[in-house]
Amino acid sequence: DGRNAVLITHGYTSSHHAAGRYSPSDPAPGTWDGLIGPGKAIDTNRYFAVASNNLGSSYGSTAPASINPATGKAYGPDFPHFSILDTIAAQKLLLEDLGVKHLVAIAGSSYGGRLAFLWGVTYPEFVDGIVPVVIAPNSPYNPKTIDDLIARLATDPNWNGGWYYDKGGIPTVMTDIRIQTLKNYGIEAALKDKFPDPAAREAEIRRQAEPWAKTFDGHSLVVLRRAALGVDIEKDFHKMGGKVKVLYVLSSTDKLYPPSIAPAVMKKLKAAGVDAQFFELKSDLG
Repeated sequence: DGRNAVLITHGYTSSHHAAGRYSPSDPAPGTWDGLIGPGKAIDTNRYFAVASNNLGSSYGSTAPASINPATGKAYGPDFPHFSILDTIAAQKLLLEDLGVKHLVAIAGSSYGGRLAFLWGVTYPEFVDGIVPVVIAPNSPYNPKTIDDLIARLATDPNWNGGWYYDKGGIPTVMTDIRIQTLKNYGIEAALKDKFPDPAAREAEIRRQAEPWAKTFDGHSLVVLRRAALGVDIEKDFHKMGGKVKVLYVLSSTDKLYPPSIAPAVMKKLKAAGVDAQFFELKSDLG
């Protein structure tokens, strides 16, 4: 009856490839392959699972690298401003087009976890529960962080005022950004046993960073971060009260959103009358 669907929302720099392999040549299955599939936590024998690329991201949705029909060239730095409210509105239109009338749950990590929170307060009649993972409800970004990011991207020799698409992109700075991100996520500890030599470990991190740097557009980093500005989800927690259950998950070794932030978030959820549970995921992988 269109009421057994689960929406999977993805992270800031990842994609909607949530489970399985698209082809035998895929280097890795989807990011939540351990959770999604027949007999798994999100059991596809029971649930209709949907994962879509975020508006503005680099893996299929309309984004800065898309062609602007008015110019015949990529939008680049002229890509229109939008909000994560637009992102979830687009997801809702997709679900309705697929015949989904109601969601059992929305689950996502990082940026996708914030989208899950936003879904809960924006469309509380449409979803039974949300599972935000390794994220805080409200964005830590401010206009200065956007300016700082653009300034960093502009250090690439191919920048050209942001019009780099016919110059081979900006792979140098994007690789450096990815290496830093992977380190923030705890990759050094994860690789320490396999690569005990620091130089070999650094080389492996760079090897893992380079494919992403070649496929992810720098302008997408900007527009996705900008889209989260000024959206106060916590003030609307009361809209989920009595309607939407929350399972809030943080990782024991996450440096960006450590478990220490959980008590304040849970206190606000409880005060708003939300049926919420917190789970600390014991992991050494950040």
